[in-house]
Amino acid sequence: MQLIEAVGLRLKKLIDSRKDLTAYELAKQAGMPRATLWKILNPDLTRVKTVKLDTLYQLVDTLGINLKEFFDDPVFDEVTD
Repeated sequence: MQLIEAVGLRLKKLIDSRKDLTAYELAKQAGMPRATLWKILNPDLTRVKTVKLDTLYQLVDTLGINLKEFFDDPVFDEVTD
């Protein structure tokens, strides 16, 4: 699995775990275009291969966690690139 795919899966899991949050709301609260988050969540449908660290930081900070907590997930054990 590529890193961008793992990041997207982790974000989806975090969004789905919160009843009060949609991807649209997360993007809005993080102050980024909805399309930016959509590309991260759907890398297989786009040509996006990377995510900027500051973009990821904005998202995880909005979710109320830090980068260490974000990357502390088994999905990142499957990254091969």
